[in-house]
Amino acid sequence: MRNVSDLTSFIDGLPKAELHVHHVGSASPRIVAELAERHPGTVPSDPDGLREFFAFRDFAHFIDVYLAVVELIRTPEDLRLLTYEIAREMAEGQSLRYAELTCTPYTSVMAGIPIEGYTEAIEDARVAAERDFGLMLRWIYDIPGESGVAAADATLSYALDHRTDALVGFGLGGPEIGVPRPPFRPHFDAARAAGLHSVPHAGETTGPETVWDAVRELGAVRIGHGTSSVRDPELLAHLAEHRIPLEVCPSSNIATRAVANLSEHPITAFRDAGVVVTVNSDDPPMFGTTLNREYEIAAALLGLDAAGVADLAVTAVDASFAPDDVKDRLRTEIQDYAPYDVLGVGSGTSSGLSRRWLGPYDVLGVGSGTSSGLSRRWLGPHDVLGSGLGVCRDVIRIEP
Repeated sequence: MRNVSDLTSFIDGLPKAELHVHHVGSASPRIVAELAERHPGTVPSDPDGLREFFAFRDFAHFIDVYLAVVELIRTPEDLRLLTYEIAREMAEGQSLRYAELTCTPYTSVMAGIPIEGYTEAIEDARVAAERDFGLMLRWIYDIPGESGVAAADATLSYALDHRTDALVGFGLGGPEIGVPRPPFRPHFDAARAAGLHSVPHAGETTGPETVWDAVRELGAVRIGHGTSSVRDPELLAHLAEHRIPLEVCPSSNIATRAVANLSEHPITAFRDAGVVVTVNSDDPPMFGTTLNREYEIAAALLGLDAAGVADLAVTAVDASFAPDDVKDRLRTEIQDYAPYDVLGVGSGTSSGLSRRWLGPYDVLGVGSGTSSGLSRRWLGPHDVLGSGLGVCRDVIRIEP
């Protein structure tokens, strides 16, 4: 047990899993500068120039900047450097133990890297990262939607004909406007038939109908972003009932103007509707954030203490495609790190969270239906017991 007085420090050391983070989009200024020095041109290599380069105007501008960084990855050696150094920063800076990295092999192959070289480079980096940093990487191959069905055909071929054991998911990213989801159904059907999980982006810059299409047409088992789902109560109820997690990325949504500001972010509405919520960083250096920072933002928006933040970490593990033994190990590591023990109180009360982490004062024996997502009646050390608890009666003090 540990006594937590500094939530930021607690988050920094908390073992985590991340489910929505892009391969190229995770290139930090340090990594981009090294690649830019290798391949001088559009992307500056000095810190001030990079900072200005990464100042996004809107989602379309973000895509332009993203593709400019993609163009720096011209050889398998560039790919290996990128992947290995991303893993280093994830493990050493974010306390990540497991990450499902979204890769877009199509853009690299179109730039001249054979798919065999692509696969060998990321796999070599993956094995080295697990050996050197204790970070388990898994891949999600992403169709760049703006490149159409041809890109989907190619990405499916890469996934099925050049598959590695580390490939766990099949996705669809890029701009949503003008890129309907139904034309990609045959590709997702084939990927799912081969055992890959469907994890398309949807509802980031378009309305809830795109999320419905992702679920109904593409068989999505997780949704990338899903921000506009908040506008459709029926959709929220469907996501909650069928336990389809949303991969929420708060800072990304602000940077791309998908959400005007953090006070308007729908993460609290998702929680209150009982939707499974995971917290992620998307393209962290490009958006000036980290996974640790996204956890801090989520904690502030949702009113979480350290125990609630630990619950978020467990939810990410549960929503991952990691093998069961890895999930068990990660849950145990989080529980050993977290400040308060776990009680199996009731059922169906956590609206997307897999454990009942106890705050300094928690309620026992309240049954089901009394807690809405992450806000489970957390009481501060100076709260008056029984105040505002409604049906709650029996309270116990849990000593750190």
